[in-house]
Amino acid sequence: MTSAIAAIHTGCKQLGIDEDGRRAIYERVTGKPSLTLMSSTEKDAVVTELRRLGFSTADRRPGGRRQLTGKYAKKLQALWIAAWNLGVVPDADDAALIGFVKRQTPVDDVRFVHHWEDARAVIEAIKARMKRDARVDWSNDRTGTPWANLDAFKIASAQWAILCPNGASDFWPVVTDLIDRDETHRNLTSAEWITVMNELGKRVRAARKAGK
Repeated sequence: MTSAIAAIHTGCKQLGIDEDGRRAIYERVTGKPSLTLMSSTEKDAVVTELRRLGFSTADRRPGGRRQLTGKYAKKLQALWIAAWNLGVVPDADDAALIGFVKRQTPVDDVRFVHHWEDARAVIEAIKARMKRDARVDWSNDRTGTPWANLDAFKIASAQWAILCPNGASDFWPVVTDLIDRDETHRNLTSAEWITVMNELGKRVRAARKAGK
């Protein structure tokens, strides 16, 4: 099997294109219904068309699962993981997010969310669940505190409220301990906030599983 034919088979599988769909693409691009009738140049043209439709060999995770791609994929995935770390959604897998996107928008996959209106619908729906089920306070802080309006701070604060509802322990000493920083440290990087949210997420899920 030539590299072009292998790429075509992989691309069609990745994009969910069935046999009829493949033949339609072949006809449209080359005027021929079968790979066996095509020249090398025509097969390369089919690969180019599949790439235009979204096929990429660089967006696969180890194990073959497709990474989420698209203009708003990283934002949507970050919020979905945050909701999982709050115990709001039971599954962090991309398939669960894709299913949620389908229910909130007219599109079938995260990679097809090209318009802000569709992305906003998903973002607001996830945030609404986080507010309802985990009491995340999305309101703006007007004191001028630099970190107070960060989504990560609001999410981590809600996580800590779940773990320590009576306020028996302070939030910041736990945060700075998780990232091995001085207790006065407040300007966390994005990577540090992710570390905090992921670790607190483990504790939240464990506490919910234990029925606390």
